[in-house]
Amino acid sequence: MVKRPSPPPTDWVPQRRYSKWRGRIFRAFECTAVLCGGRAFYRRRYLSAGRLLVREEVVRVPDLPEALEGLKIAQWGDLHAGPFLRAADLADAVERTRALEPDLFVMTGDYITRHYSEGTELAPALGRIDAPLGAFAVFGNHDYRDRAEARIAEAFASVGVRVLRDECVRVERAGACVAVVGVEDLEEARVVDIGRARADVREGDVELVLCHNPAGVRRLARPGCAVVFAGHTHGLQVDLPLLRRLGPKHPGLRVQFGTTRLIVTRGLGVVGFPLRVGVPAEIVLVRLTREERA
Repeated sequence: MVKRPSPPPTDWVPQRRYSKWRGRIFRAFECTAVLCGGRAFYRRRYLSAGRLLVREEVVRVPDLPEALEGLKIAQWGDLHAGPFLRAADLADAVERTRALEPDLFVMTGDYITRHYSEGTELAPALGRIDAPLGAFAVFGNHDYRDRAEARIAEAFASVGVRVLRDECVRVERAGACVAVVGVEDLEEARVVDIGRARADVREGDVELVLCHNPAGVRRLARPGCAVVFAGHTHGLQVDLPLLRRLGPKHPGLRVQFGTTRLIVTRGLGVVGFPLRVGVPAEIVLVRLTREERA
């Protein structure tokens, strides 16, 4: 009897696979840009204090507990450490984030470009960000290279950043609970189990979900889930006709799904070449506020 392969999980998104020629062309652009000082250019042009954007979003949550009024969540995403970004290049981003005094710090994946060591080298910079309710992260599709993502998780944990892999952590402020749910990447993870990720969420919790790929929002949006934080799209990175189709689909910076708000960060890093057109590098700061039910 021939054993058939198991079907993909219901929350799975087909992997995007590009041709070898496309990969070689991107690598050629990347190598050329590196030789021309692309990393220094990117740091000055997009990550310096006067250039880096802080995008503030207000999310109204029905019957938000009074203790959580004004809760601040800082989000980073898509760092893509490697050719054009290293830990030292994040100095201004760290200081800007610290100055925001977030209650929670979250990261939504793609810490590396090609090798896990690019991610582990970021750990000291991440450890400088203080958030009294904790720092949490999920993996993006790039982070599974060579299936060494556990080493990134270990490095992050050593500085107080917990990577959530289909799991939930409940944190409390003055008796009110926030459930931070982290979902594995929908393209590259071997298993994606949203039910398991949400198993510890309790009635009355304010749920915040970290999911690298914004396509997951349609399965994640539900009453009680205030925000789904995502990235992956780089906000298109180069927002020009024709070139917009080179990367993953971008649903927008903010989209409402019932009572759930999808927030998509344009990220801090880049892939292929050290250039953004019409798309700044950014830190996202989300504030929760109460919305009375009619």
